[in-house]
Amino acid sequence: MRPEQIVIQPTIGASRFLLRPMRRSDAGLIALFAGDRRVAEGTKAIPHPLPPGLAEAMIARALSDTRTEDTWVMDGSADGLGEVLGVVTLTPIGKDQSEIGYWVAPAFWNTGLASEAVASVVAANPHQSRTLFAEVFQDNAGSARVLTNCGFDYLGDAESWSVARNAMVPTWTYTRKMA
Repeated sequence: MRPEQIVIQPTIGASRFLLRPMRRSDAGLIALFAGDRRVAEGTKAIPHPLPPGLAEAMIARALSDTRTEDTWVMDGSADGLGEVLGVVTLTPIGKDQSEIGYWVAPAFWNTGLASEAVASVVAANPHQSRTLFAEVFQDNAGSARVLTNCGFDYLGDAESWSVARNAMVPTWTYTRKMA
């Protein structure tokens, strides 16, 4: 985000949790879940093994006035779920365009939480984007279903570097036009 775009990051409601800005107190659970090989290998940027202090650095970056993306924690504590269920990011990538990314803690896989989180960010559209993009690894059909469940359309194949895998990985790219 350009400095003139930095605003207070909103809290976004969902039916089973809140999407809220990260807190320093999230570091332990972020490290636990992001340190899981299955989570790390589903992302482009999380290394495995997770180096000491990386969760704290992620949180510091998310809280910075010079951040380049918005990051939300899926917090289900008010509804009897965990305080950290996963993370959603929204990164401006061009004029009126943003890219959404997400991961969910393995204990909550196949529960619809990722679809609910993505749908909530799409509905809130905090960047006022006209187009949203997302990219998932081709060996993660569940994440592809999340996007199609949320109204994203398949755009094409590509590949991206995965830090955890130390390799280029085939991806599917999706787009969603906003009203």
